[in-house]
Amino acid sequence: MADYVITTDSNSDVPEEFLKENQIPVIPQYYMFGDTVYGDELKMEPKEFYETMRKGELPKSMANNPEVIRETFEAILKEGKDIYHIAFSSALSGSCGNVQIAARDLMEKYPGRRILVFDSLNASLGEGVSVFRAVQLKKEGKTLDELDAVLREERECINVIFTVDDLHHLQRGGRVSKTTAVVGSVINIKPLLTVTAEGELKSDGTVRGRKKALKTLVQRMEQSLDTEKFGKDRMVAIVHGDCLKEAEEVAHYVREMGFEKVVINDVSPSIGTHAGPGVVGLIFYGKKVG
Repeated sequence: MADYVITTDSNSDVPEEFLKENQIPVIPQYYMFGDTVYGDELKMEPKEFYETMRKGELPKSMANNPEVIRETFEAILKEGKDIYHIAFSSALSGSCGNVQIAARDLMEKYPGRRILVFDSLNASLGEGVSVFRAVQLKKEGKTLDELDAVLREERECINVIFTVDDLHHLQRGGRVSKTTAVVGSVINIKPLLTVTAEGELKSDGTVRGRKKALKTLVQRMEQSLDTEKFGKDRMVAIVHGDCLKEAEEVAHYVREMGFEKVVINDVSPSIGTHAGPGVVGLIFYGKKVG
């Protein structure tokens, strides 16, 4: 049985220290300000990225680079190892499709090797929690197929709920209408959104005011837990767009519920392009999502 390497993309928002510690290669996702492309050698720190957005510059996101995918995977295959790739939702980008094409081509070139592409049907740490889980399962001695079976079984139990601070970024991405963005901003309406089982974004209501929005994230989590299937030893993840203090506030409520494994990280620029500064998301294992 061949050894295998877990890989992912930069949209998974897994903390850099964890990636390095577990030697996880990352396929970059790209974004642009003007004519300048970022994401590979040239990167912006999240704080700088969100500050640039606050000043009115609007970025664009881009898919991954097929050539970079091939180079990353081929280096692993040449070592005689297989690959398990955890990908950004196919419902939100063509990036997963690019990886699947590269995987098929490379398996023809290296007939003795295997590449399994797991469509997370999620984004940011909603995708990233599957990376954490995969590393755990591999350390437990699970084979490539055993690991894949667990992640596919648990995929629709990864709950993601988030709120944004500025509706205009969602409007730019076609998630809400211009009228909704304008009116909602005037009366301080904060939307709640979730990721569906199909990997798409869905509105989950609105609340008035930022403080209430953050508390509602935790309330929705309490309503969606499945304590018979998932214990409180499971990881909970919180992501934010340059609003660490508010993310830590949400983490405080989560820890009060008895969860100890809480990971907080920035929303990467390629995702933050659509959510904007001030986004806060809560990710946890619970009831199957709709």
